[in-house]
Amino acid sequence: MNKPLILVVEDDVAVRNLITTTLRAHDYRFLTAANGESAVLEASSHNPEIVLLDLGLPDMDGVEVIRRIRSWSNLPIIVLSARSEDTDKIGALDAGADDYLTKPFSVEELLARLRVTQRRLATLQTGMLTSGAVFTNGKLKVDYAAGCAYLDGQELHLTPMEYKLLCLLAKNAGKVLTHNYIIGEVWGLASSNVSAELPSLRVFMATLRKKLEADPAHPQYIQTHIGVGYRMIQNKGDCNV
Repeated sequence: MNKPLILVVEDDVAVRNLITTTLRAHDYRFLTAANGESAVLEASSHNPEIVLLDLGLPDMDGVEVIRRIRSWSNLPIIVLSARSEDTDKIGALDAGADDYLTKPFSVEELLARLRVTQRRLATLQTGMLTSGAVFTNGKLKVDYAAGCAYLDGQELHLTPMEYKLLCLLAKNAGKVLTHNYIIGEVWGLASSNVSAELPSLRVFMATLRKKLEADPAHPQYIQTHIGVGYRMIQNKGDCNV
């Protein structure tokens, strides 16, 4: 797998050096920016494939950087921030971030998140998510054209709502989807109305996971981000058309 070009947006010199040293040691190409305006300029000028973005920038909030980039690009954005509150995570993810790492984080965790994002990029580039495609992830298969899902060769008996949730997660495999986003997409509700449907979402996700996971305590397919949302886990080497 070719290593992507990564834009590192971080105003703290020590943290920026730690990240770039790690990237260099693992043969990643990278650019750096120390503030929001530079980040937007670098992103538009050099077309990086992944952005690592600190939220606490000196000239503008990182969420505004996400919004500006999202106005013209869907490139993956991984937020790196000392803000640990769920509201901060939700705000960044709802603005368009793909993932969120809370400082302090380990080098191993950062590299793992980059690998997940690379797999998602590869998935998009091979056209797996086009209409009519078949999504495969380990022993899970979703045939969008047929409207069926299979686990280990056996058809899953899903309710219409469970199937819609599964398709949404599959089409965004590797990306954290917030409760607000899922409810907006599946129920078609505005963000001001999502709280009433949150208990329903949790029930549907629980029943879907029971049908997918051999051991819900150690999920292979759907990961819960408590207070934030859900993510379809991409099984390494097995996520393809």
